[in-house]
Amino acid sequence: MKKVLIVTYYWPPAGGPGVQRWLKFIKYLPENGIVPIVYVPKNPHYPLKDASLEAEIPSEIEVLKNDIFEPYAFAGFLSKKDTATISSGIIPKEQKQGFLQRLMLFIRGNFFIPDARKFWIKPSVRFLSEYLKENDVDAVITTGPPHSMHLIGLHLKRKTGVKWIADFRDPWTQIGYHSKLKLLARSKKKHEKLEKEVLQSADTILTTSFTTREEFVGKTGRPVEVITNGYDVEQVEKLPMDEKFSLAHIGSLLSGRNPENLWKALAELVAENENFAADFQLKLIGAVGEPVLESIQKWDLKEFLQIKNYVSHSEALQLQRSSQLLLLIEIDSEETKGIIPGKLFEYMVSERPVLAVGPAGADIEKILRETNTGAFYLYSQKGEIKNFLLEKYELFKKGELKSSPVGLQKYSRKNLTRELAKQIKEL
Repeated sequence: MKKVLIVTYYWPPAGGPGVQRWLKFIKYLPENGIVPIVYVPKNPHYPLKDASLEAEIPSEIEVLKNDIFEPYAFAGFLSKKDTATISSGIIPKEQKQGFLQRLMLFIRGNFFIPDARKFWIKPSVRFLSEYLKENDVDAVITTGPPHSMHLIGLHLKRKTGVKWIADFRDPWTQIGYHSKLKLLARSKKKHEKLEKEVLQSADTILTTSFTTREEFVGKTGRPVEVITNGYDVEQVEKLPMDEKFSLAHIGSLLSGRNPENLWKALAELVAENENFAADFQLKLIGAVGEPVLESIQKWDLKEFLQIKNYVSHSEALQLQRSSQLLLLIEIDSEETKGIIPGKLFEYMVSERPVLAVGPAGADIEKILRETNTGAFYLYSQKGEIKNFLLEKYELFKKGELKSSPVGLQKYSRKNLTRELAKQIKEL
């Protein structure tokens, strides 16, 4: 059995998508001949928490913990609301940022490179170097963001020569919010330099999307492989299907994800079709950016809106399966076409059709098309979105609204873990 040391910031009781990927891999690695050891912070600042995920940690897994210093603790004294908002990834539009928000973004981008968890790098390298001396470990795996985890891997590689896999759940310098961090020229160069060092030093690089793989292939000669996120077969208490024609977005709906033409199409359907207006419900589950709420109000959709704050993972699965139609929105930007949200795979096995809106060339379009689990539209395609909604509404009225997926098995966590184990064994 090979042993791997996995360095991750997000670990239960952390909530949100960042924790799911490696929590699930660790579940299935032992049956593939790999013994995982996990290294996580002892006292982290998690913007979202989901204590129910702690029950999913296999009892036999060794979990190493070490103290972390995070500046968010001090920033919270200035503004708990702004700190929580920015640390969870919701960055207001420039014209709506107050002085404190602008200051926090400037400090975050230029003083905490690559991110606010940078102070964990040195103590982690010291701690893990000693651990590697005393314990036989075949490889180290770092997963980011936060990308400071990769700098831990970089220093361990240089210091000990250990085999190292860098797993990128999101891009680094190409990620959408990077341009909002008010980076000075020297800060931008430092991010690019650190990214290059990681990409050119890791033995293998993993990405969760095809577009990110292509971007990285252009930056390094190291092997770059795609292992997407996926779904697990989970027993979930079944809720009754919504009686309304519910369109549900489950997860954070950040400020940049605001498809005006979707809201406009819904407003037209409500105005033109009395039955649609009587049956329609818009459900937003999770953190919602202020511009999104303003747009919904502008198009007179507020009376149809149901908002619910962050829910546990198990409740999110229930809501996915009881909603009539599921909504997936990605920022309309070249930088986001390689983002494949983890919830897409849970959506796909919910047996509910998916309506996705995003940028041209998005990887999510490819996956939806090949699995026959939904439809993808550009932000500009109001007419097409409207027709899709009307078509699904008519099926809803007939009691025939469901999805008919094909070829989902390749995205199961079990199959994806087999691919991961193969990469580890080939090091």
